[in-house]
Amino acid sequence: MADISQTQANLSAIQANADAPVNAPEPAPAPETDKAANPPKHRLYEDAIALVLGTLIVSLGVTLYTQAVLITGSTAGAALLIHHASGLDFGIIFFALNLPFYWLSFKRMGWEFTLKTFIAVGLVSAFSRLTPIWINIDTLHPLYAALIGGGLMGVGLLMLFRHRAGLGGINILALYLQEYHGIRAGYFQLGIDASIMVCALFLLPWDKVLLSLAGAMVLNLIIAMNHRPGRYFSAR
Repeated sequence: MADISQTQANLSAIQANADAPVNAPEPAPAPETDKAANPPKHRLYEDAIALVLGTLIVSLGVTLYTQAVLITGSTAGAALLIHHASGLDFGIIFFALNLPFYWLSFKRMGWEFTLKTFIAVGLVSAFSRLTPIWINIDTLHPLYAALIGGGLMGVGLLMLFRHRAGLGGINILALYLQEYHGIRAGYFQLGIDASIMVCALFLLPWDKVLLSLAGAMVLNLIIAMNHRPGRYFSAR
């Protein structure tokens, strides 16, 4: 009788376990949202500081290039070329050359980028006129001007890029032609820069053109090494 009772008890326990609700496994914790993939936007005062400092740095580089009679690429290079040929003020030329491209910028990049770029171009135009008043350079070696000037312009442009602003009307045109006419932006930009350097050969000594090429390499290396998508978790 004891064995029968024990067996019935065991069967009752098994039945109770079978009727008990099965605890579902705890769901795996949801992966945390990657904050780096969706960084917060810069605040208004951060954009304002970056625009002022970035354009001041670019203007210092332009001042070195103007004093050393050097050239660079894109819209700034075209403005410097006209400045060296005519003696007209760089700031006025640079501002005027960019005017036709703002509509393309608005259509291609949006109003925020266009407004910031317009402000940045205006600041560079103003600061490039004021910087020679603020600093007086008695001696300037052309090689130093080429390398440091190119580096300064690269750093200043990098600051502007990180805050969704730019300086080059020709860059905007290159993006427009690529999107609507199938012309590769990189090839178009390279062609414009090469044309500026070829024109410079008829205006400047060949050694100044070579130094200008060295400075352009420094500028583009800074942009290429520090503005690669996915490398840094900077705010957009």
